[in-house]
Amino acid sequence: MLALALGISGLPSPLYPLYQEQWHLSPLTITVVFAGYAIGALVSALTVGPISDAVGRKPVLLVALSIILVGLAVFLIADHAWQLVLARLLHGVAVGALTVVAGAALLDLRPHDGARNGMAGGVALNTGMTVTVLAVAVAAQWAKDPLQLPYVIFAVITAAMLAILMLLSEPHVERTGGRFRITAPTVPSGIRTDFWFAAMGIVTAWSVLGVFMSLYPRLTQEATGHPSIVFVGVVISVMAAASALAQWASGRGDPRTTAIIGDLGMAVSLLLAILALHSGLTWFVIVDATVLGIAFGMAFGGSLRYLSEVVPGDARGAVMSAYYLLGYLAMAVPTVAAGAMSSRFGTLTVFPYFVGAVTLGCLAAAWLGIRGAQEPPVVVTDVKP
Repeated sequence: MLALALGISGLPSPLYPLYQEQWHLSPLTITVVFAGYAIGALVSALTVGPISDAVGRKPVLLVALSIILVGLAVFLIADHAWQLVLARLLHGVAVGALTVVAGAALLDLRPHDGARNGMAGGVALNTGMTVTVLAVAVAAQWAKDPLQLPYVIFAVITAAMLAILMLLSEPHVERTGGRFRITAPTVPSGIRTDFWFAAMGIVTAWSVLGVFMSLYPRLTQEATGHPSIVFVGVVISVMAAASALAQWASGRGDPRTTAIIGDLGMAVSLLLAILALHSGLTWFVIVDATVLGIAFGMAFGGSLRYLSEVVPGDARGAVMSAYYLLGYLAMAVPTVAAGAMSSRFGTLTVFPYFVGAVTLGCLAAAWLGIRGAQEPPVVVTDVKP
């Protein structure tokens, strides 16, 4: 389900240049469509953690997969930009629920193996992105109906997963039951310092992900002169595949050190992305996407593993909600801002300013990690949020 979640997240990305060309959409419109997804995910991040803590993981996951099917149906009949926004809003709600609740379910199943859970979750997310983006790009390049076929295929996959989920048992045996109350995300006081270090990892990584999944596909086409949608799919899938491999390879290393190296690596590779685009060299763009993917995987994967090690058992849903809430905020706000400025000044002109801002965030995350590296993580086992 985690693989499906990020697969759905990246599903339209190779198609955005096609939507822009056929529907005459501006960069701002594309980022608003993407922001619809992030807003829906924010709603989930604020709500599904406490709900799943109360009623269990399985009911929330069943609803999330059902909403994915509805969103895919909207994509199939869409012929206006507002319908794309609606479909992405629905998918944001569903994917936000899947990432938070499936991540918490992994912790329920293996409560004493947080680092392994974090690695498995991160690898699954990026593997789903890799397979989806490349497959959609190929379908969009050669299929007769490129704006319909990918959604049909994913509808079949989602329906099959929904049927399988119905057969699985509930993993959250410690659920509180009864009524639940939606409150602002909270983090147990004993792990707040550790939480903010982990949060900086997802904030910097997902701010990069937002722009690279919305504006970067068209930008690489303009810079290199490649009109092929497959080229766009290759650039995104290479980044996602490198991220998955990096998370798997670094899975046995110290999570804090891994996240720090990843933050520094993202700062360097983002600056190189400016040079790659201005050079117009295809190999440079692909190599930089690979390096960026490795750094992204280490930054996000390291922070997720670190948080998984310290989160208390009775607050898993709430803490994961807070974590992904910050991630989706970081994905939405910079993306829409970059889209608005790109519509006025041009994406290639705006991109270096975005890179500069995110690079500062990456350096701040690394500094925060280095500052606290001498203090071992505090493993809290029974603290009320």
